[in-house]
Amino acid sequence: MDFTYDDEQQALREAVRGLLKQTYGDHEARRQAVASDDGFDRALWGRLAEMGVLGLPFSEDDGGVGAGPVEIGIVCQELGRVLAPEPYLASVVHAGGLVAAVGTPEQKADLLGRLSSGEIVLAAADTSPGGRWTSRADGVRASLDGNAWTLDGVADPVVGGEVADQFVVTAALPDDGGTGVFVVAADAVSRTGYAAADLTRAASVTFDGSAATPLGEPGRDLSESIATISDLTRIMGANQALGVMQSQVRATTDYLKSRKQFGVTLNTFQALTFRAADMYVELELAHSMVDWATMTIAGGDRDVVADAADRVGLAVARAGRHIGQEAIQLHGGIGMTAEYAVGVGTAHLEVLDQWLGNAHHHLTRLSARVTDHELVEAV
Repeated sequence: MDFTYDDEQQALREAVRGLLKQTYGDHEARRQAVASDDGFDRALWGRLAEMGVLGLPFSEDDGGVGAGPVEIGIVCQELGRVLAPEPYLASVVHAGGLVAAVGTPEQKADLLGRLSSGEIVLAAADTSPGGRWTSRADGVRASLDGNAWTLDGVADPVVGGEVADQFVVTAALPDDGGTGVFVVAADAVSRTGYAAADLTRAASVTFDGSAATPLGEPGRDLSESIATISDLTRIMGANQALGVMQSQVRATTDYLKSRKQFGVTLNTFQALTFRAADMYVELELAHSMVDWATMTIAGGDRDVVADAADRVGLAVARAGRHIGQEAIQLHGGIGMTAEYAVGVGTAHLEVLDQWLGNAHHHLTRLSARVTDHELVEAV
């Protein structure tokens, strides 16, 4: 099987890479962007919209491009490569994915059309304080009075929530009716923004009788669709993590070739070269898993996608921890500073873990699916 990109996919990679390099050609530009009020570069967000990148996952009827998962994965990898703080994964893949999955044709045309053009930023409010990666809403509750829906509760962390114009909210339906998805305007909530470990921005969002519009059929339990979109986001998050790890391995090998100790470059020392080789092996294994998981999406089987999300999530979480730690140690003290991309990249990998699911979470879900073996009693 040929895993190489075709000409159009390669052209997409080169176009996105070139655009991102103009903005984040050095790490200092990224530091300035995360320190701004928005936490990312609005001008770059607009150029991504002009290029069609923001509309990549959505159908042409909804104002998008109608590209496949491989193309979306390419964009996520390139964003990860330069640690771009733009909320593409949170706004386009996750929140936009929920709208595309459960919204009415009118809702999709409106919200996704404006998202694709860069007119609005969406954020998915689907996590409760202390919650652990579940499609069941715990922190926000929906109420129905006549035909009017309102929401109460707290969602935290909401990635990209500090600058979102619209929130895509998962909430517990009345009378234990499952979990619904709603759209809430930014002016109907209160929010407190804060910086994550990688200096990107998130928010705690409070709903207090906030007016809400159901996405799709009102009152319908959408737990399965929520779970599937979360799994798709995990796979695209793995693509983004892959881009981070690729840049860390490259930065580490370049550093070993240029940094001198005792009059010779560090790559002269065999022990350090072996450690760099181990990083490369971990990277290539993770790369294979990411490519495989991304291609499973096209089949449309939610169970297959869920399994792939956990398998690639586990592989990338373990590889990211190893590569990140080794990159910092092989760089020495400079690897710990916020002025250097290696340490921030490791922090970004940890943020992705805590947002989308860590290794223990994925291993627990995988082990729960092992039902084709009989129990063996210990002797």
